[in-house]
Amino acid sequence: MRSTVRHEMSKAVKSYQEKPREQWLFDYPAQPQVALTCSQIWWTAGVTHALSSIEKGYGNSLKKFHKTQVAQLETLISMLIGQLTPGNRQKIMTICTIDVHARDVVDKMISQKIENSQAFSWVSQLRHRWCSDENHCFANICDAQFLYSYEYLGNTPRLVITPLTDRYAG
Repeated sequence: MRSTVRHEMSKAVKSYQEKPREQWLFDYPAQPQVALTCSQIWWTAGVTHALSSIEKGYGNSLKKFHKTQVAQLETLISMLIGQLTPGNRQKIMTICTIDVHARDVVDKMISQKIENSQAFSWVSQLRHRWCSDENHCFANICDAQFLYSYEYLGNTPRLVITPLTDRYAG
């Protein structure tokens, strides 16, 4: 089970940029966890890239990334209005839940004028990343790093993340 999830995640991370996200999500119908985790990996990569660009003098990079997030959310919401199988509806709703939190994190970083990838507002977030050299997913928070376990979680709803739940989990 773990080797299958890891194998599918490896394929999903590599194929993410090959087509629009809303199409890519359906490439992993039996693996909503893969789509969700890979979306988080690419969110981390996007924010990291935006912060790196700000450090190089491109001050509006985080705002541009935020616009991309909003557009992705609008696309997912329009999909929810349409015809979906119950499994796909659950997967899209779960990804929307996580995407709303991710959007709010970036929005807060913009309002705080974060310009550094070492800012606590960023490093205190759960950040997934894919290491191509090791062919593994890692989860980072603050200065801790954990190897992703690849345990199958199923297609279940996720807790809505609020500032209060964020504080409690941290």
